[in-house]
Amino acid sequence: MLLLFLLRFVFRLRLILLLLFFLLFVAARLVLRLLVLCLLLILLILILLLLLLLLLLLLLLIFLIFLLLIFLLLLLVLVLLVLLLLLLILLVLFVLLRWRWGRGGLLLLFSIF
Repeated sequence: MLLLFLLRFVFRLRLILLLLFFLLFVAARLVLRLLVLCLLLILLILILLLLLLLLLLLLLLIFLIFLLLIFLLLLLVLVLLVLLLLLLILLVLFVLLRWRWGRGGLLLLFSIF
């Protein structure tokens, strides 16, 4: 009876030691691998977020360049309209001076400029 009790005790102790060995060496490796995989996954997510941020910055830069080109085009149109208005005023002055004073008015206009 005592021998049976000792055998059970040793068998249970052996199972407990085997379980501890498994937890310390085999499970620790598994947990370490899972931890490394989780860290790599977090790193991958951070890299993807960084790339997404760079893509958004690039799109913002392209949008700002596009807006600058539109602004420059509108400025060019405005300058051309002002030049056209000045040309129209000069043409009206030429016509009025020719109609009012004949050829002498044009010579007077050229002497002013």
